[in-house]
Amino acid sequence: MDLLTLFARLLLASVFATAGLAKLADRAGSRRVAADFGLPAALSAPFGVLLPLAELAVAVALIPAATALWGALGALALLLLFVVGIGVNLARGRRPECRCFGQLHSAPVGWKTLARNGALAAVAAFLVWRGWGGEVGPSAVGWIGAFSTVQVLGLAGGLLVLGLLIAQWWFLFGLLRQNGRLLARLGAVEESLAAAGLAPAPPEDGAHGDEPAYGVPVGTPAPGFSLRDLQGEEVTLASLYAPGRPVVLLFIDPDCEPCDDLLPEVRSWQEEHAGEFTVVPISRGASEESRAKASEHGLGGVLVQEDWEVSKIYQVHGTPSAVLVRPDGTIGSLVAEGNEEVEDLVSRGAKTPAPSTRKVGKPTP
Repeated sequence: MDLLTLFARLLLASVFATAGLAKLADRAGSRRVAADFGLPAALSAPFGVLLPLAELAVAVALIPAATALWGALGALALLLLFVVGIGVNLARGRRPECRCFGQLHSAPVGWKTLARNGALAAVAAFLVWRGWGGEVGPSAVGWIGAFSTVQVLGLAGGLLVLGLLIAQWWFLFGLLRQNGRLLARLGAVEESLAAAGLAPAPPEDGAHGDEPAYGVPVGTPAPGFSLRDLQGEEVTLASLYAPGRPVVLLFIDPDCEPCDDLLPEVRSWQEEHAGEFTVVPISRGASEESRAKASEHGLGGVLVQEDWEVSKIYQVHGTPSAVLVRPDGTIGSLVAEGNEEVEDLVSRGAKTPAPSTRKVGKPTP
């Protein structure tokens, strides 16, 4: 039982240490999450710093046997605070973004998030029960000190591999987040070259030479979907069609900087081309962030996908991206990626492009 207690302490210590360090590295995200969960703006900034510091203090206290009970009490208090905060928001129908591990993991809260925190709270409660009876298990430092040299080297090697895997995951996540920014900058460079007469005009069918393109094959039926708008009303693809007008599905993300550059134009498209085609923004994540973006830029008809469920069926790999759907319900274009391609697609939206022979990429797993 002592060994089980020690493993429980090490589990909670690793969870809180990872969460605390990740939040400190993403203080802006931590402050935004605090506000999204309903904390007053005046408290969001200090809470974004105090919470990761408290998590790190809990992680440190769980290691020595002398302070393990206090660490378990702190862990239980924090986890119960998380459970209450998540439960209240879910009960109100809100799903704010949860950066439980900073930039390592970000997703809207749900019942899985509540269950995960509840399970960790149960582990903390077990430690409090054991600690209250003076049975907190051996000291982690003393336990490791009893290892042989070979065992210590093996443990150190395992921790090193785990650390490298975490670092690789973090690096890849950051690399993917930079992808949108790089697309925007490349688009600006291409526009400058084109303005100077140094770049060839794209072919009429929108192809990009030998570069692969992605999307559902042109001319095939558009995959149906059902999403909720910012008022909570259910909207289907079929309900978006208007007689003789195609639909441009515009995939955006509240945290996408190139999307922010594009949104002012989206409003003008919706107003100026309302009689030619319908522009339907499909945002990802918490509806509160999408509502704020829509209000800021005066967008209408914004739909919200919880994760990437519609993006995947349309083989959309990033934001901003767009797909044209013809009035007959068939795909009218492959995926336009980046601001420049999206603008080009919209400029040709009323013409409904002919089927393309460009190579179609694989669907998103």
